[in-house]
Amino acid sequence: MKATRNFRRPRVLIVGCGDVGMRCVPLLRPHAHVFALTSHAGRSAELRAAGVSPLVGDLDERRSLKRLAGLAPTVLHLAPPQKTGDYDRRTRALLATLSVRRDFALPRTGASFAPIGRLRRARASWAATEPANIVPDGLRRAAASRAPLRFVYASTTGVYGDCEGAWIDETRSVEPANARAKRRVSAERQLRRATARGTLAASIARIPGIYAGNRLPLARLEKRTPALIAADDVYTNHIHADDLAAILVRLAMRGRPARVIHASDDSSLKMGEYFDLVADAFGLARPPRITRAQAEEQIEPTLLSFMRESRRLVNRRLKEELRVRLRYPSVEDFLREAAGGKQSGK
Repeated sequence: MKATRNFRRPRVLIVGCGDVGMRCVPLLRPHAHVFALTSHAGRSAELRAAGVSPLVGDLDERRSLKRLAGLAPTVLHLAPPQKTGDYDRRTRALLATLSVRRDFALPRTGASFAPIGRLRRARASWAATEPANIVPDGLRRAAASRAPLRFVYASTTGVYGDCEGAWIDETRSVEPANARAKRRVSAERQLRRATARGTLAASIARIPGIYAGNRLPLARLEKRTPALIAADDVYTNHIHADDLAAILVRLAMRGRPARVIHASDDSSLKMGEYFDLVADAFGLARPPRITRAQAEEQIEPTLLSFMRESRRLVNRRLKEELRVRLRYPSVEDFLREAAGGKQSGK
């Protein structure tokens, strides 16, 4: 009975179900049957325990993706591009697979995906509370009208390159400064073209630095990795992983096709200030400060690349279009809660 009920429910496919994807699952599961593509068969048990149906496949091996065609009317693409080149081959393979058949899979009995009467009855209960109204209404419309595939892509604010600390909104032109960001621009352009063709309706979340209790720079602080002096430091942007999951799920319902949203909180911090806040909250020594010239000699290249880009993100669309209310509007809000929990646990 449970398997039959799951088969008839709206379906969502998460591609790249890591930490953020797993945080999306509790928001989706009450209202949809959640599938997740994983390249690691060993994760299947973990996904099943979370109530997710695992599908083993590799974005670098297109043949392994065949089961995704027609599987679900809504897709959250959270997987990063491959590690080399300027073109995102993984997004190309995913889109090629999903475009094989635009209609999602139907029950084997030949019945429609979800009877309209049942969907209408469910809509009232879905719309009663948040986050219950985040996804299913969008899925209902896709099911009823056979609209293009609903698609949400997790991109990065690195596509802007260095903005010299300026406040920027989503209309800012992209100027990727490294291959990692160029691959993200490649993915965004592929999605825009697919949306223009009517193959899918893709919304794009440009994401800054993600943090959470398990995603803080504590190891870096313990290693005493230096930060830049204030005069050379760069502005960074942040989002808590739980808030990001809620944003991605909200985009699955309310995101406009080919629309970009900054998935960023309200913080306006320089990188060194962020490290200092985390150090103070957890009773660690603040990182030593060095000049940019010293950093060029002492810091490894990947980390150094983040120290070369400075920007501050306007998140007006997030609040006015998606009507998102952040649980943690700033990093300080989270750290106060974390510090309070740490003290109460003594």
